[in-house]
Amino acid sequence: MVARKKHSKSKPKSGKLRVGISVGDINGIGLEVIIKTFLDSRMFEICTPVIYVSHSMARAHRKLLGIQDFSFQVVEDADKANSKKTNVIEVWKEEVPLEIGNSTAEGGKYAFLSLDAATRDLAANKLDVLVTAPINKHNIQSEDFPFAGHTEYLANYANEDHPLMILAHDNLRMGTVTGHVALKDVAGLITKELIVKKLEIFNKSLIQDFGLTRPNIAVLGLNPHSGDNGTIGKEEQEIIIPAIEEAFSKGIRAFGPFPSDGFMGSPNYKKYDGILSMYHDQGLTPFKVLSFDQGVNFTAGLPIVRTSPDHGTGYDIAGKNVASEQSFRNAVYLALEVFRNRKDYRKLSENPLKKAKIRDNRGD
Repeated sequence: MVARKKHSKSKPKSGKLRVGISVGDINGIGLEVIIKTFLDSRMFEICTPVIYVSHSMARAHRKLLGIQDFSFQVVEDADKANSKKTNVIEVWKEEVPLEIGNSTAEGGKYAFLSLDAATRDLAANKLDVLVTAPINKHNIQSEDFPFAGHTEYLANYANEDHPLMILAHDNLRMGTVTGHVALKDVAGLITKELIVKKLEIFNKSLIQDFGLTRPNIAVLGLNPHSGDNGTIGKEEQEIIIPAIEEAFSKGIRAFGPFPSDGFMGSPNYKKYDGILSMYHDQGLTPFKVLSFDQGVNFTAGLPIVRTSPDHGTGYDIAGKNVASEQSFRNAVYLALEVFRNRKDYRKLSENPLKKAKIRDNRGD
């Protein structure tokens, strides 16, 4: 378990938020969508990007895509990032051969090096937010990364036991009780306590991260037809309904459980600010049908802000200059929005009486 270190906050001279970017699998579409995102010079009006990669790898992808009018500026430290440029911190300097579109050991190795360096700078407050390009969850596995994905890695780094994966696009926000686990294990992992905890995190995130005041959360059932009153499974009656009732008693406006097929197949889902699914594909399948190439993966329940696009490495289209950058661009937008929403929330949550007492003690 690696604790998140505490450092004094270094302020960017430009006032723009610093976005740390890990490149993901070097043989996938990560660098393509990153380059395409920051080809639009208007992005530099809202943030300062810092990419963790080698300069030669960035150049190789630019050449592969046939993009001429895009430049990187190598900087030694994130504190020295140029607010008007796409900054590169050279995590490695050696030449690494591209095997575009293929899963390789090198793809996992350098994906981790990029993620590790960006995470350490985020923990050191040299960055404001982190946006992660897609990794291959198999080839990245090592002694340093024995995790099922970014969510679990960052939760471990921050010493948080219960992160919540939220897929977001416009007013659709889908959370999951269980994350990257085998389907055969889902029913055994779902408990009343876990659902209540996830609802607490979801509710808090909708308020502090998304700026909502009294969010309504729909909870999906686990079994077909939400168990049909125990006919097709008893998890709804024995676990999910008691969890919803407990959460509601704590002031969380949770409702359900709803049968996932009928609920997501009708306009009813639009009436809720958040939807809590029981497992990964139950929530992500309808989300991606509705919002693919637009959605963002946000990790709630952490002290840091991390987002990513809602797609994978895209090996089948890597290097062909056809990948859409919209999801990655939206990930940058949402990271900045969440950071500012949290800042506003902290200001609103400050105790005015405590502040007045501090002023009195100082003689102000």
